[in-house]
Amino acid sequence: MSINDWEAFFDTHAPHYMNNSFTKNTVAEIDFVVEQLKIPAGSFILDVGCGTGRHSIELAKRGYQVTGIDISSGMLEEASKAAYEAKVVVEWIHGDAVKYTPTHSFDGVICLCEGAFGLVGKDEDPMEHDMAILNNICKALKPKAQFILTTLNAYSKIRSFTQEEVDRGIFNPVTMIENNVVEWDLPEGKKLVQLKERRYLPTELQEMFHKAGLRVENIWGGTAGKWGQRKINLDEVEIMIVATKE
Repeated sequence: MSINDWEAFFDTHAPHYMNNSFTKNTVAEIDFVVEQLKIPAGSFILDVGCGTGRHSIELAKRGYQVTGIDISSGMLEEASKAAYEAKVVVEWIHGDAVKYTPTHSFDGVICLCEGAFGLVGKDEDPMEHDMAILNNICKALKPKAQFILTTLNAYSKIRSFTQEEVDRGIFNPVTMIENNVVEWDLPEGKKLVQLKERRYLPTELQEMFHKAGLRVENIWGGTAGKWGQRKINLDEVEIMIVATKE
């Protein structure tokens, strides 16, 4: 899937996105985010891969000044409507997180629920793609400000793949890249989606964050709706990294 295909996919899926089960715990998730960031209302927060804006809007309700960036204009259209209904103001930016250049510094950055990190185009190098995002996030952060990321849990995928799938090229255990065409049963109907995603182990993420100028403070289990200061469950969907700009 090229990056434009990802954009087209999310443009189509946008009106139905909030029907996904993992979108139902926004208030509790933002409770946790606010507790981790430890910054007062009025602070500036960047939401990378903001989607339909559920986290951005909840933060804005609590008095934060929020900027949300997403590659999908369809998702941002839904976000804009939701912000209007919630009577809050959020700055929405239509753009690719790989190419994003911040115009000012932020007191905190979030990238949650596969917002941008790991959504790799067919012809893109996964490491270059995701390092570019981390570098841009580091540039956006004020010194000693925090960044919270949730990303797919490599342990879970490794444990779920079979040798047959490795032999068929669906998963490469050397590069940790998954290439697969799957049928997603989405609210708008069944869709064939070609996936190219790089699965990262925590040790790799620590090294990537360090290269970007981010010091990893904690790595926790990060499955949506189950956030907390807890150890990683090997079979859960996501993990969470909390880091500070060095």
